[in-house]
Amino acid sequence: MYKANRKVPCVYMRGGTSKAVFFHDRDLPSDPQARDRVILSAFGSPDLRQIDGMGGANTSTSKVAVIRKSEREGVDVDYEFGQVSIDLPIVGKTMNCGNISSAVGPFAIDEGLVEAVEPVTTVRIFNTNTQKMIVARVPVKDGKAMTEGDFAIDGVPGTGAKIQIEFSRPQGAVSGVLLPTGNPKDSMEIEGTVYEYSFVDAANPVVFVRAEQFGLEGTELPWEFEARPDCADICRRLEIIRGTCAVKIGLAKDLEDAAINSQTLPKIAICTTPKTYTAGSKKVIEAGAVDFVGRLFSLGMKMIQAYMGTGGICTVVAANTPGTIVNEIVCAGKDTDQVTTVRIGHPFGIMEVDAELEELPEGGHTVKCGMIGRTARRIMEGYVYVRD
Repeated sequence: MYKANRKVPCVYMRGGTSKAVFFHDRDLPSDPQARDRVILSAFGSPDLRQIDGMGGANTSTSKVAVIRKSEREGVDVDYEFGQVSIDLPIVGKTMNCGNISSAVGPFAIDEGLVEAVEPVTTVRIFNTNTQKMIVARVPVKDGKAMTEGDFAIDGVPGTGAKIQIEFSRPQGAVSGVLLPTGNPKDSMEIEGTVYEYSFVDAANPVVFVRAEQFGLEGTELPWEFEARPDCADICRRLEIIRGTCAVKIGLAKDLEDAAINSQTLPKIAICTTPKTYTAGSKKVIEAGAVDFVGRLFSLGMKMIQAYMGTGGICTVVAANTPGTIVNEIVCAGKDTDQVTTVRIGHPFGIMEVDAELEELPEGGHTVKCGMIGRTARRIMEGYVYVRD
C-alpha cells in the first residue's frame, strides 16, 4: 500500500529531445491502476503546471519509462513507455517514444541490467507497447554509458555521445498492418472541403496531411501556429481526421471518445515540400538541406517543438511506400522510390533518419530497419515522493 509521501527510487533522464522519469518495474505496484496513480503523483498530474511533481508541463517532458530485465530469448530488457497526461489523470500506454527509447540502453547499462562492454554495448530492447524490437548501440567507457561526445542533434544544446537506435521491422506497430485503411492515400470531406491524408503505421501510427490544405505554409513554429486566429479551427479539423483514424484501428469508439481517451495515438502531422525557414533556435534551415518539412502534434493537438523519434521512423517508412503523401514529397523529381535517408525539417532544426531496405519477392521493397542517432544523459537519480 502506497502511503502519502512514500519515496520511490527513480532516475530522471533526457533521451533525444525528450525527458522521462525512469523506474525499475520492481519498484512500482504490480496492479495497473495503483501503478498509474503512483506515476501521476510523481509527475504532479493532472495539473497544467504539474507544479507538485516532476512533470515539465509539456508533452516532451511528461513521459515515463518502466524497465525490467527480460526473460525473453534474445532480449536484454523489457521497456514500457507511458505518456503522462498533463490535464487528465491518464498514463497513455498505446504508443512508444523513439527519443526516450534512446535512453533505455544507457539506463540498463548503468543500472547493471546489461553487462557493459567497451567500446560499444549492444542492448536488445523489447518495447511492450508496440511488441517490437529495438536495438541500441551505446558507447561505453569504464563500465558506464558515455555521455560526452561530438554528436549533435537539433533541439538539444551542445553535443553528446552518439547512440544508434535501430527499430526492427517497424510496420504495423499498433494496427498490425502498414496501411490501416488499405490505401496509401485517402480523402475525407469536412464541411464541404475534401482533405487528403495518408495513414501509416510504423513504429507509431501517424496521419500525414498537406499543410497547404489547411491554409498553412508548413514551416510555422509552435508559438506562431498557436497565435493564429484560426488555430482552434484548424486543430478542430485535424482532430476530426485524427479521431476518424483512431476509430479505424480500434483505439476509440467514436470521435468524442478519441478526443478524450485516445489523445496519444494516432499522431497527426502536417507536412510540405522542402522550404527555407528559420527554426526556433534562430538557425536558418535551407530548403536544399531537407527532403521533407513536418510538424507533429501531441496531446491536446499541441504542436511538438521538435520531431518524435518514432515519428521519424514512420516518416522514412512512408517515404518508401509508393502513393503516400510523404512518398510524393520526398521522391518528387527523382527516378527512384527507394529512400535510404530522409532529412526532416522540424521546428528546431533537422532530424536525419536512415532505412535499411529489403527487396520483396513479389517486387518492390520494404523497410527492414529504421535508424536514428540520438544522445542521452542521466540528469538525476534518487527518490520521488508520491502522495496518496
